[in-house]
Amino acid sequence: MVKIVAIVNTKGGAGKTTTATNLACQLHSEGDSVILVDLDSDQGSASSWSAEQTAEDTFPVIRMGKNIARDLHKVAKGYDWAIIDGAPRVDELAALAVKAADLVIVPSTPSPYDVWASNNVVDIIKVRQEITDGKPKAAFLVTMVIKNTKLSKEVNEALASYDLPVFKAKTTRSVSYIETAKYGGSVIDLGENHPCAIEMRQIAKEVREYFL
Repeated sequence: MVKIVAIVNTKGGAGKTTTATNLACQLHSEGDSVILVDLDSDQGSASSWSAEQTAEDTFPVIRMGKNIARDLHKVAKGYDWAIIDGAPRVDELAALAVKAADLVIVPSTPSPYDVWASNNVVDIIKVRQEITDGKPKAAFLVTMVIKNTKLSKEVNEALASYDLPVFKAKTTRSVSYIETAKYGGSVIDLGENHPCAIEMRQIAKEVREYFL
């Protein structure tokens, strides 16, 4: 059965699409079948990324809306993974992505503004968990960490107040994520020893552990 992972944060600029596209590419590179779902009704960020793809070995990227919770299992039937790139600033779509998911990842930069803004999506997750016996599973992912600073440690402490686990793996603030996105690619294209490629392998590993 397909495993559904929603990358959700109602605040823009937290690294949501970057996480979704790179995670999808990483899982695909490991031999799994992947479908990427663009739930961004306004910008269509993941769809725009897909339109720039030049590689032959790719996976489908589709756009869905308010029917996602009802129809995604049918659409994604036969795939190993469905990765949802959730819409920012739209609480209704965020709630539907959470409803559809087995695992919700909430990206947050090491910024107090992102930490404070996460309250909204955490509330959506908690409400869903209360009526479904703790499902979906959910965790924070700290993104765009600036190297050689204490910010990542500080944001971990701040996020702890939300009573959700935090991924051990993180992404760093690197131009590599931007440069590879320009051609519909991923940081894994830069070689397995590239620091950003290592980050994505670590994130994918932790994602898999949530389904054990």
